[in-house]
Parts: sequence; structure tokens; C-alpha cells
Amino acid sequence: MTEPTPDSSSPSSLGPTPTTVIHPRREPFEHGLLPIPRLIFSDPAQTLISLKHKLIESSSNNRVDSVAISDSLQISVEQAKLVLDTLASVLPHESDSDTVDVHDLVLFLYIQSYKRLLPRTHKDSAAVADVWPSTSAFDGYLSALSPLQLVRSNSKKFTPSQADEVAHQLSYLQKHLANIVSLLAEPVEGEGEESLVLTMDRFEHLGFLIQIGDKGSEGNSLSQSSPFFANSDPDMPAVPVPASQVHDWLLQNIASAMEYIADRTPSKENGPVSSSDQDVAMTDACTATVKVSTSARGASFIEGISKSSYAKHASDIKGSSIKVLNCHESAIYILAPLRYATVYGCSDATIVIGAVGKAVRVEHCERVHVIVAAKRICIANCRECVFFLGVNQQPLIVGDNHKLQVAPYNTFYSQLEEHMNEVGVLPSVNRWDEPIALGMVDPHDSLSHPAGVSDVQAESASRVDPDQFTNFVIPNWLGGESTGSTKDNPFTLPEAYMASQQKNEKNLGEIRQLLREAPLEESRKKELSSALHVYFKDWLYASGNIRQLYYLQGD
Repeated sequence: MTEPTPDSSSPSSLGPTPTTVIHPRREPFEHGLLPIPRLIFSDPAQTLISLKHKLIESSSNNRVDSVAISDSLQISVEQAKLVLDTLASVLPHESDSDTVDVHDLVLFLYIQSYKRLLPRTHKDSAAVADVWPSTSAFDGYLSALSPLQLVRSNSKKFTPSQADEVAHQLSYLQKHLANIVSLLAEPVEGEGEESLVLTMDRFEHLGFLIQIGDKGSEGNSLSQSSPFFANSDPDMPAVPVPASQVHDWLLQNIASAMEYIADRTPSKENGPVSSSDQDVAMTDACTATVKVSTSARGASFIEGISKSSYAKHASDIKGSSIKVLNCHESAIYILAPLRYATVYGCSDATIVIGAVGKAVRVEHCERVHVIVAAKRICIANCRECVFFLGVNQQPLIVGDNHKLQVAPYNTFYSQLEEHMNEVGVLPSVNRWDEPIALGMVDPHDSLSHPAGVSDVQAESASRVDPDQFTNFVIPNWLGGESTGSTKDNPFTLPEAYMASQQKNEKNLGEIRQLLREAPLEESRKKELSSALHVYFKDWLYASGNIRQLYYLQGD
């Protein structure tokens, strides 16, 4: 997206520069939305400007804690703490999660009105009506989101591509940019409210929603990538910039970015094609049914794996986040340190994700086992899934869920503790059994919902019975490229699960001893061996551990 250099260098004529490439920061939109009605305002601009002034007056160094947030928004302290933790997980920089900057908070609250882009309804709804249970409160809507329906339709053209979502986020920013800039601006002293400016510090807060260039939050600061403050003397206060100039410059660049995406996105009669992100380099995209790709801005994609297994290590992942999309009847191992992870539209799969330092989101999955060590996890609109968790914050459950189960973390690989340390996941804290269930209706979905269910609480998760708890063994050849220090599960098992595990190990030892000492004829030994294999096979299928053997089939 190369633009001509402006003819004039005066502030009033600043336009898109040759190196300016604007992107929305995806993390706030993908991991930062909470279905709490009191966070969504009918007139967010006016409400939040008033709230900002109130919070600044009562704050220390423009930072507020959960008590101040609870009082100002009239929400519980528990929900205020959830706001703090969620905001901290989507900031472009590390933050003290006990307090938050007021300006980051108001931007976070503003985007709670964002409506996510959802798949188009399948044109042949009768053909898939029997796929997704019709007891959903969203009957007729959520059927379009069933992972099984995506398989039956044999087409992903009804699923928004990453490019579709980026364009949708840019369109939202374009529409609301004036309000967003006004939340950060301040009046010029002596000139009244009509003349607003942005200091370099306030401008930097726009980096919560917008990034310039392809390095994202790992690159330069937003101010150093803009024409307004790029050459500022670090030892001298930068001159504030008129808010109108910032608004116009960003608006031009957002418009250019949207044109760029539109030019590169194929158009089909039935709607947008579900291709990979337009800034993604595909491998064998034309012939392979499995799509594995990497974006320059830090996202890797694993898409379309079916009846197979797949493994990625740290050296295979070029960014800081990963998305596992539309994978079925498979075993997937992602043994790497990450900042973000998303699992979407998968069914009948086991997915192991190494260590995630910011947030994991699992959405619209069915009969999936997820094993992950992470700072936090959000589970939305899932059915009959089991989550083996090592999480530092309470699991968040939102939307229309059924028969979810949670259990303590149950595996390890040689580099796990190294990866956890790298991204800041603590093995000493595991809140796997303290889920928070919010509303069943998600106000961020771009769908109308039946009346009378907006206040219904989401179904929570039950604990896996300790007697049904088993360790998950990652094959040695998947454990890592080099020998690590991890020799066992780094999270301490609760007493009941530890006792069950020790009991199982003891029983196994006794059975082995009996078999060794049993005075059986050779023919009887063969009969016993055959019977044990049958029972073992039944257990593999019943427990879901059969997925671990997919790797032996050959990819």
C-alpha cells in the first residue's frame, strides 16, 4: 500500500506516507470483548468523556483500580477485576493488572459496542438443520456456526476470512474515529473546548486499537511511526498536535488500507471467500486441503486438518499468536510459547497448546479436548468439550454452552517450563476449577436475539470426576527439538486427582505383576492378550485417547 509523498510538509497537508501501513490491532476485538450489559452504552462518546473526567479527578497518576471501576460503572468488584484482567491481556504492552490507565480504560469500554462479523447463513438451511441441536436459544442462527455444518457444506465460503475481519475492524474504526480521538484529546489552555489537541502521550494510547507497519506491538511505538512525533527530541516535551489533523491523517490511511484489502480480496457471487489473511503467504494453497500459513504481523494459522495429526514447535511459528480453524477428528500439538491462541470451529479433536502468556479463546467447538497452560482462557458457544487447564486466572465461560467439563492440567513436554517462563505463566497458580459464567447472549454478535434471554446466565462447566482423570502422553518425538528441563507436570494436582492417579498406577503395577506370575499355557496367554487389546481399544474410543494414535497412521 504505497502512497505518494505529500507535496507539502506542513501539518495541515499530512497525508499517507510511502511507508505508512495501518492495521487494526486484532487482539482487543478478538480477546477483549465482555458480554456485560453495563459496559455497553447507547451513547458511548458522551458517557465516556464524562466518565474519563470523573476518573481522572479521583485517580493517582491517571491510574484506577477495580474499586474505582466498580463504583464508576456500577458493577460488582468481581466484574471490575474481570475488566482489569481482560484489558491487561489485550494491551500492546505489559501492564500492572491491579491498576489501569484511564485512557486505556475508556478506549476499552468504547469498543464494547463493537459487533463481530459472523458467518453468513447457509443458503440450504434445510440440509443442515439436523446437524446442530435445535434447543439453542438462537435456533436458526447458531446452526450456521456448527463445525459439523461447515464439514457437511464442504465449503468455507460462509466463514469470514481474516481479511474480511480486518476490513470489518477497519470499517468500525473509520466510523468511530472522531469519537475515539476526542476521548484522548484535551482542550488548549485559554482557547476553550473548541480547540482540542493530542500530546504525544495521548497519541500513544491510540496504539491500543491501531498499529502502523507490519511489526505490530513488537515494532516501534505508534508515535515514532507517525509523521507527528517521529523526529521529536526525547529530552524535550513534544509539541501537541491538533486533534483534527490526527483524525484526518488516520482517516486517510484507514481509507487507503480498506481500498488495499478490497483490491486484493476475491469477490464471489455467494459472498466473501474464506481465504487466508491477505498479508499471509500460503504454502501449497492451491492443492492442499490443509492450510498452514504465517502472517508477517504475528499470526500463524492451522486450518482444515481432518482425520490426521499435526505438530508445530517454537521454530515453526514465526509470530506470537496462532489460530486453529475448522479442524476435525485430529490430534494437534502446538508446543511453543505464544501470546495469543484461538481455536474455532473444531470438532472431535485433541488440541495441545504449549504456553500462552496473554489469552486463549475457544469458540464454536464440539467434542474437543483442549490441553493448555495459559494466563487466561475464554470459552464461548461450545458443546461437550473437556478443558485440561493450567490457568493463572479464572476461566471465562460465555454464550450458549452445553456439557462442558474442566480438569487440572494433565501433560508435559521437555520444554514446557521454559516456554511458560518465557511468556509469564506461573505453575504455582492454577484456577482451573473457578470458572466465571457470564450471559448466554453475546451482545457483540451481529445477530438479533430472541427477547427474554438477554439476562440468562451461561451454563458453566462441571469438574471431571477424579476417577476418570488420566495423564495425556505427548509422544517423545514431539517433545521438542532439544532436550528441556521439564520431567513432569509443572502444575500440582489437587489431592483427589493425585490420589486417583496414584491408585491407577498402583492397580496397573499389580496387574502387570499378576500377568507375569500367572501360570498360563501359551494358548491361554494369547486369549488373555487378545481380550486385553479389545478392552484397551474400547477404552481408547470411550476416553477420546484414540486421537493420540492418529499420528501413527502417517500424515
